[in-house]
Amino acid sequence: MIKIGILGGAGYTAGELIRLLLNHPEAEIKFINSESNAGNPVSDVHTGLFGECDMTFTSSMPFDDVDVVFFCFGHGKSEQFLQEHTIPEHVKIIDLAQDFRLKGDHDYVYGLPELNREAIRKARHVANPGCFATCIQLALLPAAQQGVLVSDVSVNAITGSTGAGQRPQATTHFSWRMGNMSIYKPFQHQHVPEICQSLNQLQQQGYPTLPPIGQADGPSIDFIPYRGDFARGIFATVVVRLPEQSSPENVVAAYEQFYADEPFTHYSSRSIDLKQVVNTNKCIVHADVFGDKLLITSCIDNLLKGAVGQAVENMNLMFGLDETTGLRLKASAF
Repeated sequence: MIKIGILGGAGYTAGELIRLLLNHPEAEIKFINSESNAGNPVSDVHTGLFGECDMTFTSSMPFDDVDVVFFCFGHGKSEQFLQEHTIPEHVKIIDLAQDFRLKGDHDYVYGLPELNREAIRKARHVANPGCFATCIQLALLPAAQQGVLVSDVSVNAITGSTGAGQRPQATTHFSWRMGNMSIYKPFQHQHVPEICQSLNQLQQQGYPTLPPIGQADGPSIDFIPYRGDFARGIFATVVVRLPEQSSPENVVAAYEQFYADEPFTHYSSRSIDLKQVVNTNKCIVHADVFGDKLLITSCIDNLLKGAVGQAVENMNLMFGLDETTGLRLKASAF
């Protein structure tokens, strides 16, 4: 059994993580840390776990008792935590914040299995990708592999309210969000750098002379995020202008081939919709060609494939388990 600790245990992502781990055949949760809720039953905060989880939140962090710890902190807090606390060398870390996603002076592997599976298997520390970043990268990785990302890429993606976290805010409470729609952080979303990093990693393996994506002399990812009036999921539409020398048919065929053996990311020859992925760890991708434009649609559940489902997928890889263990979740038929 993999012995697990959870830090930052009171948020939406932690609640979903606990739900997954309680039903994971090789996982045992040893502690769930939350300073503000210490001593309170976990099911008082994550009420959907009532009758399933009898644990209480703790202020202690017995790292010697665990094999891996999940950081479910807000962004910026993971690095600060590690500066103030010592985690034993044998304990693996999976960080769901953005602190270590970009390459730098650290040993964190970027945890997108479809791109870095073998590196994740060997990793001691993994930085879990962002939710928008996961959905958009999976829409674009096959195009990057084909070397066709030579012009600016237009991305529109809409996310559910759970993407903003559990603490109520002016743009997340029900009466404002219901029947409403708005944009935020246009062209400035924090996930764009990690998207560019992954696309460059793949595209420049086969096409090293192409200008780097997201840099001054290369194409940009022009991303407009939307707030949706639903709770879960991300639906992205991506437009790529294909270079003259490319074959649209070959590019579309490359999508099907790229994801042919992936356990959770699937290429669909038909148009897709959000209900196909909500409450699952799946990403579904579809591509169409309109003249010289490639239109890609991609959708995920932001809390699962976009967060803790992918984190458990990474844990499975890090501990030598089948990648799908505990993650064969089914979407609703309605």
